[in-house]
Amino acid sequence: MRVEISDKWVRAMVDGTAVVDSRAPMLFWEPEFPVPSYAFDPADVRTDLLTPSTAGPDGPPSFFSPKGPVARWFDLQVGDRVIPHAAWTRDDPALEGRITFSWAPGAMDRWLEEEEEVHSHPRDPHKRVEALPSSRHITVSLDGVLLADSKDPVLLFETYLPTRYYLPREDVRLEQLHEGSNHSHCPYKGFASDYWDAPGSPSVAWSYPDPYPAVARIKGRIAFYNESVDLTVDGEPAPRPHSIFSNTRNRPGGE
Repeated sequence: MRVEISDKWVRAMVDGTAVVDSRAPMLFWEPEFPVPSYAFDPADVRTDLLTPSTAGPDGPPSFFSPKGPVARWFDLQVGDRVIPHAAWTRDDPALEGRITFSWAPGAMDRWLEEEEEVHSHPRDPHKRVEALPSSRHITVSLDGVLLADSKDPVLLFETYLPTRYYLPREDVRLEQLHEGSNHSHCPYKGFASDYWDAPGSPSVAWSYPDPYPAVARIKGRIAFYNESVDLTVDGEPAPRPHSIFSNTRNRPGGE
């Protein structure tokens, strides 16, 4: 496991209470999982608000679950509000004695890095995201049905993830898709409030109506999970990549 101490001032807020307040949080990367998490010195945690859980959470693990063995789970209580399994300690020597908190929706109310609110997971200081206009010819199909055909894509390159092809909405056959109710947030791109499903492939496509300035070129465009569709690039079939999103449980609304 890779770890490093950050200089960022990090806080986790619940009902106006800072349950975490750290100026030296530890970033850690689980093996084969590209998204970092924070582990905190107990001195930076309101441990008086934590109670050991009687058992671990029910159900299968999700994108926000620990990626290795847990030594102890904790429930968090702030006033009358109880958040089950809000925190844990990992059974790993690299994180010995440190406490990790959940970033799952509904766990903490707000995460702050300095005075900026961050969603979904900590930003990776070693990650780069860029959006470049292109004239490549992109087609997207699923089970032999054409879903999109465009010669005006924006290619989004994001460290650790497959290249995404953001296509003009008019080049996507939306009548072949079903509008979904899911939404998500990316710490690098912003809020994706539009999602579409396809038979057997939930949340297969998405769009950012108002992305962050660094990737403004993708505004209103539609991208597909390469992991679930058949892509051609300039007439050549593109192999389906494998990523954390190959498992639909890691997608918005995935089960």
